[in-house]
Amino acid sequence: MTEQEFLATPSGRWLLLSLLPRFGIPLRERIEGTVERLTDILTLNAATLRAMGLNREAIEAVGAWQTGDTNQSLVARALSIHRQCQHEGIGLLGRDEAPYPECLRHIHNAPLLLYTLGNVDLLRRDQLGVVGSRNASRAGLDHARQFSAELSRRGLLITSGLALGIDGSAHAGALDAGHPTVAVVGCGLDRLYPAQHRPLAHRIRDQGLIVSEYPPGTQARAAYFPQRNRIISGLARGVLVVEASLRSGSLITARTALEQGREVFAIPGSVHSPVARGCHQLIRQGARLVETANDVLEELGTWWSMQPESADAPEASDQPDLSVLEHREIAVYEALGYDPQSTDALSLATGLPADQLMQSLLILELEGFAHTCPGGYQRTGRGMVHCSA
Repeated sequence: MTEQEFLATPSGRWLLLSLLPRFGIPLRERIEGTVERLTDILTLNAATLRAMGLNREAIEAVGAWQTGDTNQSLVARALSIHRQCQHEGIGLLGRDEAPYPECLRHIHNAPLLLYTLGNVDLLRRDQLGVVGSRNASRAGLDHARQFSAELSRRGLLITSGLALGIDGSAHAGALDAGHPTVAVVGCGLDRLYPAQHRPLAHRIRDQGLIVSEYPPGTQARAAYFPQRNRIISGLARGVLVVEASLRSGSLITARTALEQGREVFAIPGSVHSPVARGCHQLIRQGARLVETANDVLEELGTWWSMQPESADAPEASDQPDLSVLEHREIAVYEALGYDPQSTDALSLATGLPADQLMQSLLILELEGFAHTCPGGYQRTGRGMVHCSA
């Protein structure tokens, strides 16, 4: 395909539109009321485009597209991006192309163009956004993994933002359970951020899909992340907030989800935890309190349609499997709660001297039943499938 031929494709048209200067929401909405498809403006003459409100540089770019002038700055920029995408194996998906999701197409400020790495057919599947704090607690990370693994098994595609903390655990939970996941990023797909998650991003690319509205070469910027959040919620049937402080960007995602008519779910946490306060606020404002995966599925109306993929899947339990523990460790585990407890309080509750208590806590940590946290120790919930039927 020649460069001129690419410009005539749907992807080429949407790429050029996405680069037009001052082509924001108010202007696009006004134009969409006068044309059948937004890309139709590329066929209009300069006088009509000027009357519609396009500026001089945008009109020049449309004229160059019509004549095949590849030297005009915006057309040359579009072709440069196309070449970068070909080199990096990045796909382009315009707003009226399959499989651009219908649910995303109809949100406010829907992306004109998506850049993709991986299996774009996944965009046809029902998705659930899973988001939360970058500074998550150990319990929050566990919840993100467990819920994402179970909801993936039950048929939902987990979508998140590849950030540190809850996002990364949600992606990893789905992948480790053998299911794909979608990451929506606020940077170019050749500049994936954060650097710590590049190995995870490679797994997602190979087994799932990474999506961005930003062209290759775009570095991550703080302003891009709230924009990314509208895509996470726009792709999904609902958003699950695992942990969030009162100033968390996850609350922006939840608010955007509500504006888009999506369901919002929140997992409650300890009243002592600052990363639980955002979830508690959401619950007070009407978000669905979630304790199990079934809480999510019932609200989405998928209780009967989404059944476990394997009849041999383990049954859920509200009790942990303590069979690997000795009597003393079981006593310490039972004295622990999901709120932090000091060693003094645990020693008083169990009657164990400090040396025996610390030995038992170390064994519980090694076995994954407990972990240290500010204020002492708390349960992790190992062996408990909180997110199953």
